[in-house]
Amino acid sequence: MSKNKVQIFDTTLRDGEQVPGCKLNTQQKLIIAERLDILGVDVIEAGFPISSPGDFTSVEAIAKLVKNATVCGLTRANQKDIEVAADALKYAKKPRIHTGIGTSDSHILYKFNSTQDKIIERAIQAVAYAKTFVEDVEFYAEDAGRTDNVYLARVLEQVIKAGATVLNIPDTTGYCLPDEYGAKIKFLKENVKGIDNVILSCHCHNDLGLATANAIAGVQNGARQIECTINGIGERAGNTALEEVVMILKQHPYLNLDTNINTKLLYSTSQLVQQSMGMVVQPNKAIIGENAFAHSSGIHQDGVIKNRETYEIIDPADVGVTESSIVLTARSGRAALAYRAKNVGYELTKIQLDDIYPQFLKFADHHKEVNDEDIHHLMELNHISKSKIAV
Repeated sequence: MSKNKVQIFDTTLRDGEQVPGCKLNTQQKLIIAERLDILGVDVIEAGFPISSPGDFTSVEAIAKLVKNATVCGLTRANQKDIEVAADALKYAKKPRIHTGIGTSDSHILYKFNSTQDKIIERAIQAVAYAKTFVEDVEFYAEDAGRTDNVYLARVLEQVIKAGATVLNIPDTTGYCLPDEYGAKIKFLKENVKGIDNVILSCHCHNDLGLATANAIAGVQNGARQIECTINGIGERAGNTALEEVVMILKQHPYLNLDTNINTKLLYSTSQLVQQSMGMVVQPNKAIIGENAFAHSSGIHQDGVIKNRETYEIIDPADVGVTESSIVLTARSGRAALAYRAKNVGYELTKIQLDDIYPQFLKFADHHKEVNDEDIHHLMELNHISKSKIAV
């Protein structure tokens, strides 16, 4: 793999589906998995096979369907989990078992009632056993974000020896600050023997709204896989949003990092996931929200009409959005009114525009938004006909 290539590991169908009310049936999962494969993700985490018969069936069906991406199944660090995952993945062209265990003091003491040395033993055993079924084994150190770096390095060094090919460094609780998470990745790159022979992966949660920032800090410091979901869905406040990290890397070429994602499919993929899960994203969501390319302030509208790049750092077409949206409100200026009027067939002179603008403001003050039908009504009241050259 190129040193400048960042793999995109999509866990919409596993971590994303853990959101209350977002359960999918197997057919819905297959539709999303096929789209993710076309989108260009490198790894699809298809589910947690041992968790239920339905999840096993879905992982098995996805493994049969996917043509290009690696198909991954999650397990805990025990033999039965691993055996069931291997069985579910037996039809995959490129199977991966994702196994691991908690490594923070909190997990070791309260979750496992164990010791650091015993956790390392369990981690080694899980990776070694998974390796007997598949070549590609990813190890997750759950709650790595709150794990002591020196101990974390000890764990990772041992699982590399056991055969791990990918090391997942989850900020499970979304606690880390970007500089802390980036420094953790840097520490591991510099202090773990054999680290250059495996891929470091960022799996960040959004409890403090820092999932995307942490993932980017991770790849800036040497990680080469980002684990994320469409629309940033996931446990609690969600996961790193796929569309955000992909577009950050695309829009900042000086980072010299890239992905295989066909960004023109981002918006339609977002819509598919929203419709399938019944979970609509907020309008101001970065990249794929309904307002991501909408402008209602007169100053902004005037700038965008003159040159889109004045207020847009992303070309809407790059993410599959048809065009920027000029939304008419009481904050809109003359330029926006003239622009929208022209779009529906009225070529206003300066005098006409000056005459009609005060009426427009009065109307807009009583409505959240002025739509095309309202524009026609306003023109009729002022006896303004459509331009003969209007299409």
